[in-house]
Amino acid sequence: MNKSLKIVFLLLFVLQVLPASAQKFGYIDSEFILNKHPDYKVIQQELQNLSNEWKKEAQNLDKEIKELYDQLKAEEVLLTEEMYQQRLEDIKQKQKESQAFNSRIFGIDGQYYQKQAELLQPLQSKIYDAIERVSRKNNLAMLFDKASVPSGIIYTDPRHDYSEFVLEELGIEENN
Repeated sequence: MNKSLKIVFLLLFVLQVLPASAQKFGYIDSEFILNKHPDYKVIQQELQNLSNEWKKEAQNLDKEIKELYDQLKAEEVLLTEEMYQQRLEDIKQKQKESQAFNSRIFGIDGQYYQKQAELLQPLQSKIYDAIERVSRKNNLAMLFDKASVPSGIIYTDPRHDYSEFVLEELGIEENN
């Protein structure tokens, strides 16, 4: 019985490996593709101009804060404690405004990154469509992105998607 069990496992293993060896895989370097695309340079220049403009605004705010602080230090001996505290509060308020500006513009969901996504989206769609056409022409089951971290999967052939079978196995219906 031990020998027949080994044969069954060997057959199961061979049946699993054979279909995998027939699938074609490939990879791309999305950074290389982007850098070669002429529209990308135009988008990068537009983003750089916008970034420079916003950085200049942020620098002006910081300069204004520094000037207020220098003025406070220069007039410190002439001011009453109440006036000094009021000016110090004004400076702190300006610092908060400056931080809010920087966060609103350059933060995680800031205007800079929103503008970047807005400008890059059409180009990325164009590139993805080209990737899909190349993948179909070359009968690729999967296409990986060399520049992407961590997964890097760009395209998968829907014929190799077993998601519905897994859901069925778990007893989860498609409409839920």
